[in-house]
Amino acid sequence: MISFSIALAVLILGYFTYGKFVAKVFGQDPSRITPVHTKADGVDYVELPSWKIFLIQFLNIAGLGPIFGAIMGVMYGPSAFLWIVFGTIFAGAVHDYMSGMLSLRNDGASLPEIVGMELGTKIKNVMRVFALLLMILVGAVFVYNPADLLAMLTPESLDKFFWIALIFIYYMLATLLPIDKVIGKIYPLFGIALLFMAIGILTALYFHWGDMPEIWNEFYNHKQDPEANPIFPMMFVSIACGAISGFHATQSPMMARCLKNEKHARPIFYGAMVTEGIVALIWAAAAITFTRGYTGLQEFLGSGSPAILVNDISEGWLGKFGGLLAILGVIAAPITSGDTALRSARLIAADFLGVKQKRIIKRLLISVPIFVLCFIIMLMPYDALWRYFAWCNQVLSVFTLWSVTVYLAKNRRLYIVSLVPALFMTAVTVTYIFFAPEGFGALTDSIWGVRIAYEWALAIGIGTSAVFLALFAKYIKGTEKTALA
Repeated sequence: MISFSIALAVLILGYFTYGKFVAKVFGQDPSRITPVHTKADGVDYVELPSWKIFLIQFLNIAGLGPIFGAIMGVMYGPSAFLWIVFGTIFAGAVHDYMSGMLSLRNDGASLPEIVGMELGTKIKNVMRVFALLLMILVGAVFVYNPADLLAMLTPESLDKFFWIALIFIYYMLATLLPIDKVIGKIYPLFGIALLFMAIGILTALYFHWGDMPEIWNEFYNHKQDPEANPIFPMMFVSIACGAISGFHATQSPMMARCLKNEKHARPIFYGAMVTEGIVALIWAAAAITFTRGYTGLQEFLGSGSPAILVNDISEGWLGKFGGLLAILGVIAAPITSGDTALRSARLIAADFLGVKQKRIIKRLLISVPIFVLCFIIMLMPYDALWRYFAWCNQVLSVFTLWSVTVYLAKNRRLYIVSLVPALFMTAVTVTYIFFAPEGFGALTDSIWGVRIAYEWALAIGIGTSAVFLALFAKYIKGTEKTALA
């Protein structure tokens, strides 16, 4: 419990120290006019209180990742705790804050438009398609698990398919209606449930601390087949939302359109990511403690799902009433990511098609094809959807980090704060794509009956990072020559 307490303290301290430093690097300016003052439309550009924006941003990015991802990812051993802490402070929160600020400085532009401004039109067009499809995929993925949990809590007549239909109807309303009519009103309630869950489980941890191993003990990969699941890159993709996730950068523009002053950007963008890291840390520790160690957790996950474990931990530690509220918090997390994912899809499509969204008929014109495609994707097997979402999500983080790095370099700012995580996530993502079963490894296996060896995948990943670094160095040299001229 000593190492857990230190990790928790480091995360909180990271917000007040490194978060402040990152805001200074970017040049946060409270005197600048924000988009909500110049483009107010009563639909997407709506001024909201900063506390509401924080809760919306937090719930948007939380999803299942910091809970289910942390529970499954902690099987990689103590490295998981280190990744949650330092990944959040130096990668994820930087990624979220910088992407949010870039959107804020560009009239609330969606992620593909931001990337295009820094990396060029060709990349922008690729990102438009990629990000749009990923948002629809998120909307589909984040229907299943809350529906499962709700079916567990309600009478048999209200089965999983009933809840899937109800959640999807809610998604459509949240996508189409003004942001302050649905999302702005119910997110505070969802936020209270989710925060109660986190605080309740955190408190319970200190009453059951004897079953939690310290981070310096058993420092190795506890996966059943560690050769097929090496820590690098598998852990860094498995634990995404609790450390760094490209999906977050697609959500920030929604809040950038509602923010009344830049001085609130650090607590909202950087702070929401740190809060998510804390939630991931709590659930990783709770899973290990409740099942009495890595062996117990492995056995539990072998016969039950993370959803069942979440239910057992909540009821076992918080009682029936507390457990119910905690479970509702867990249900709220994916639902409040799924709805805003589809809303983001509408904004992304509207931005590149140039369709104003003030009139409902215009919103329907954009949204109906999105709803249809999302429903079709929902018919695919959930396991397949989740596997491909994982690496697509981190591809998005790579594009975002490189865009931020180019922006900082172009504006003569300390670009190393984003360059290091950009290089690291490039190596992680490329290695994963070439090694993981759902990546190119599956393709070569089906065609030639041969999987790409880990050593080769790792070499390709590191080599790709080296190439990107060389291209960036060339860009820096070119900008310096232009400045001298």
